[in-house]
Amino acid sequence: MGFLDNIINLFGKGNDPEAAKKKRLQQVTKDLNQNKYSKFYRAKTGELEPALAKFFFDIYKVVSPAQVFLQNAAKSEQLKHITVDAFLDKELLVIKDNLSAAAIQEKAKTMPVKDLSAAVKRELANYIAAFDNTRVNNIDNCYNTIIALINFLGFDFFFLLKKFDSGIAERNFSYQPKFHPVKAADMIGELKDFLEYSASVEMDQDWKSALGVLKTYKEGMDVVNPDQWSKVIRLLKDVSRTRIFELIIQHTSGDPLWQSAPRMIDERMIDTILDAKKAEIEGAVNKIQNDKRGAQIEQIAKTIFGSAEVERLTNYTAKANDAFYKKNFEGYTKTAGVNYLKAYLLDFFKKEIRELCDLLLVRGQWSNIVLSQPISDSYHEMMELAEKLSIFDESLSEKGEHGSRLRQALLKVDRDKGQGKYIRIILKTVNNTAQRMINTTSNCLITIGKNFKSLLEDMQKKPAELIMNWKELDSAANFDMPLGKRMAEDYKRMYYFVQLLQFFTGPIEEEAASPASREIAQN
Repeated sequence: MGFLDNIINLFGKGNDPEAAKKKRLQQVTKDLNQNKYSKFYRAKTGELEPALAKFFFDIYKVVSPAQVFLQNAAKSEQLKHITVDAFLDKELLVIKDNLSAAAIQEKAKTMPVKDLSAAVKRELANYIAAFDNTRVNNIDNCYNTIIALINFLGFDFFFLLKKFDSGIAERNFSYQPKFHPVKAADMIGELKDFLEYSASVEMDQDWKSALGVLKTYKEGMDVVNPDQWSKVIRLLKDVSRTRIFELIIQHTSGDPLWQSAPRMIDERMIDTILDAKKAEIEGAVNKIQNDKRGAQIEQIAKTIFGSAEVERLTNYTAKANDAFYKKNFEGYTKTAGVNYLKAYLLDFFKKEIRELCDLLLVRGQWSNIVLSQPISDSYHEMMELAEKLSIFDESLSEKGEHGSRLRQALLKVDRDKGQGKYIRIILKTVNNTAQRMINTTSNCLITIGKNFKSLLEDMQKKPAELIMNWKELDSAANFDMPLGKRMAEDYKRMYYFVQLLQFFTGPIEEEAASPASREIAQN
């Protein structure tokens, strides 16, 4: 630095930002001229040279097929699973196959659901335990390497090359391009994109494993020639080391401080994959349970009613749920159980059980009247419940208090979100009422059934212990079969119906203690 420069610095002139920027740009120009790849750019004219176009063209020839093969690959769940499988040994692959939905369905043919569920949980625990830190890191690194390649393929080489030679055709490598210089200012965006796309492609990545996974993904076809790709990686590393692209962008933009902001890739997919496997297994086991449950319900319903399709209610039905489902509400959740209940009350209880109970309770001479009390109480509770069930169903009609409220709220819910909460409160109250009736019926019929069984046994005793006048009752009964046979038939049907109800009994959901819910419950 000369004497004059020192004097200028002494008075603060040397801290001028523009002067500092100019000095840095001079250094950028010097670095460009001395760069190994200086042939890419002519600093005097600010032009990108044909040598740079050839650099891109040579890479394009290598990666062009992969751009086609790997379209949408970044969104592929199959690719993720193939990547995981590449790091599993034979034993783990067998366990994984055993945990597929198809394998679980096959096992269900020979195993009880409870045993199957326990066995599947044990295998799943062993499978998950195999994913230690080393295996997980290897899988994640491989997948991240694949994503780095896919990202690199996202760079539009053809669009860039078209600016150097407008006659170039996409993926036509028999054409001999005639590249000409291009103003760097018109290409600065593409250069920045290339730096971002190429930054995550590194030499030290496990490309052998990554390309092997992609070959499996494409059913045995190399997405890119491994040897040619290795040359591209080495070239990219060498170019990156010289910082030629950063220097070109700094010089062209007049910003000597500009730096690339590389896109970081850090995919962690194992938790997602394992969660998906858990969900797949849970879904498979639940389907088996539901299928078996459905088959059992169908068989018992056919035994009782002659058909599995039973619907006796007018409003609390599965069909009525269409209106709720369209608005994303759960709807009436106990329709099957309550309709079976209504059918049993109409078809059997209010006639056959009523006739028996009237005969046994009114004309039977009980050794102790207290012994008849359980049957009497449960019978009368069931008769009251039959009336309540009719009132319940009518309340859901268009003019019923619950039905009219629900319909009005459904009409308003799209513009008034507060109606949604109101609908859910009513539905919970209605479904809880249905659940209570199912639970009450089950308890009452169990009580009546147990006492019927005791009475059937009592008929055979000499002397009888519960009812003293069985012969008189048999004579008084106006049935088309002996009293004992009639009781046995009704007990058998009651036993099956209690079995059917066990599929639908359950807890009552807790209801919010809001004024609206209390009003609904009271009504």
